[in-house]
Amino acid sequence: MTGYWDVHCHLLPGVDDGAESMEESMRMLRMEYADGVRHIIATPHYRRGMFEASDGRIKAQYEAVCREAGNQLPGLEIYLGCEFYANMDMTETLNSCSRPVMGEKRAVLAEFSGNVSEEFIRERTAALRASGFTPVLAHAERYACLRENISLVWELSKMGAYIQVNAGSILGEHGRKCKKFCSRLRKEDLIHLIGSDAHGDQIRPPRIGDCAAYLQKKCGSSYVNQIFCVNPGKIFAGIAG
Repeated sequence: MTGYWDVHCHLLPGVDDGAESMEESMRMLRMEYADGVRHIIATPHYRRGMFEASDGRIKAQYEAVCREAGNQLPGLEIYLGCEFYANMDMTETLNSCSRPVMGEKRAVLAEFSGNVSEEFIRERTAALRASGFTPVLAHAERYACLRENISLVWELSKMGAYIQVNAGSILGEHGRKCKKFCSRLRKEDLIHLIGSDAHGDQIRPPRIGDCAAYLQKKCGSSYVNQIFCVNPGKIFAGIAG
């Protein structure tokens, strides 16, 4: 099957801890393409004091990757997003347009520390919603407060947040407990999006195809289509514009 989305990927070269070169970026993209992925959101990190590549550099690298991909991989669409490490003035930063938001819903891939408190993740989610953004919680399976209290996941979802988990976590790359939590999220229909969170072609490579095949066996083709095609298409509608 083709037409899958990868909504979380560090493929732009030299802007964060992802791909180091254009050659590596293209190897990653060829892997994705072979897996049936046709829509990829490039989500370079933004974290003050750690990942602060300029908007100009990010856009230049994005445009270069798009040109190269256009020559080699027909039908592949790449969009520019951001993985925004949550802070207290993130809505001001996003409103200033210094970091990209995605689509008509102004979606924001929001990252938190692994030991984020319930209060902080709840407050930042509410703040994004109040400012007209749609929070997408990056790799939600990593946050202890969610693993220990699935009712908080339900609460955040009801507040308007979408839950993104990593393909590798579903496949067990991050341990049995993490895989078990992803399974519970899936069974309670709390996974809205799956991303590769790929950082290279060797270390943390994209595994959307493997994940889709695994979920096909567990849940069937309808579920795979919903998670990898329908949901991202709705949530990120209009991003090409």
